[in-house]
Amino acid sequence: MTVMQTTAGTLAPNATRTDICSAPPRRHPRPDGQDHYTISEVVAFTGLSAHTLRWYERIGLMSHIDRSHTGQRRYSNRDLDWLDFVGKLRLTGMPVADMVRYAELVREGESTYPDRRELLESTRRDVLTRIAELQDTLAVLDRKISFYGDAGRSRDTESTR
Repeated sequence: MTVMQTTAGTLAPNATRTDICSAPPRRHPRPDGQDHYTISEVVAFTGLSAHTLRWYERIGLMSHIDRSHTGQRRYSNRDLDWLDFVGKLRLTGMPVADMVRYAELVREGESTYPDRRELLESTRRDVLTRIAELQDTLAVLDRKISFYGDAGRSRDTESTR
């Protein structure tokens, strides 16, 4: 999976816009050009299981993983960036089918920018709804915690009289 990144800011008139996976990009364990990671190294870096990495490849969430002459998977820094982005999508609650669809759109190229944007905007709306629900839940918890704190102080005051 090739995922392009660019810095935020104004692009020159003739510049090509590229897909931004996550900002800011995290430091990679190895510099570009020396970034051949085994599946066990990627497991250690990402916390994902080898089974999950193979499954991502099988369902099309990751594609074109380089292989050594012996067939061993060799992941790159771009693959690590993509996995980081997929992790963010997972945290949003985006269904796997939508993540796979997004990956397909990325592979299809720039002509899919409107479709990608709509998919991400829809996910963003869902996240904002969940945040509002969680804030409401947090307010209920805060009221209950305050009630029990006040009740405990009242009980302590009565027992010392």
